[in-house]
Amino acid sequence: MRVALLQMTAGIDPADNARTIADAVAAAKAGGAAMLFTPEMSNLIDRDRERSGTVLTREADDPTLAAVRAAAREAGIWVHLGSLALAGDGADARRRNRGFVIDGSGAIAARYDKIHLFDVDLPGGESWRESAVYAPGDRAVAVDAPPGRLGLSICYDLRFPDLYRGLADAGATLLAVPAAFTVPTGRAHWHVMLRARAIEAGAFVIAAAQTGTHADGRMTFGHSLVVDPWGEVLLDMGDAPGLGFAEIDAARLADVRARIPVLAHRRAIPPVELAR
Repeated sequence: MRVALLQMTAGIDPADNARTIADAVAAAKAGGAAMLFTPEMSNLIDRDRERSGTVLTREADDPTLAAVRAAAREAGIWVHLGSLALAGDGADARRRNRGFVIDGSGAIAARYDKIHLFDVDLPGGESWRESAVYAPGDRAVAVDAPPGRLGLSICYDLRFPDLYRGLADAGATLLAVPAAFTVPTGRAHWHVMLRARAIEAGAFVIAAAQTGTHADGRMTFGHSLVVDPWGEVLLDMGDAPGLGFAEIDAARLADVRARIPVLAHRRAIPPVELAR
């Protein structure tokens, strides 16, 4: 089954970003894809909190979500909207970094709020405090989609293999990792971690990414990837924005899992004893 990935350079205007995604939905359908995957923060990348606060909405009112649902319905294909920045919608007033799976009728089949938030000081001087603005999610989510059972995650989640173990144990055969990776961490870790997650879970990994220099000055790594369960990279989109395609082969999944049945061999890890 063919899937499409949108690699984009999202700006500070959600309307422009929504048009980019809607155009990609139509192009993915024309290219024979059953499902399109988009990056983290598909509707907005803007480090200016005051400015972004004037355009962010709650889920029910979000124009990008509405536009993508309409495009999916018109094209008749599924879309994994990697994530949207949304205004808070609960007791916690912080924003949400929320991904959506939209089916071919335009209905929302699944939602996932990013669990692990990026609070780091990088050697190059970059400092990020995602938890100051965004509330973390508290649920791991998988959903049945045309290419298979899809386990959801977002960007920094990639560094926490226990999440992917749980998704694989729940029957996920594909793992989505939409991202807006920084350039230094992307160069160092992006490929190796995505390949590791695919091998550990015996699953396809589909990672649509932001790329290039954004309107707010941020730079992201790109290199949207599709990795098969053996760890082979089936698609690497480099650093240019655009649409890419890859084939998800169920027979390949079965072959790899038969050769190295790590899921069947897993055991509960007992508490660690400190040797004296």
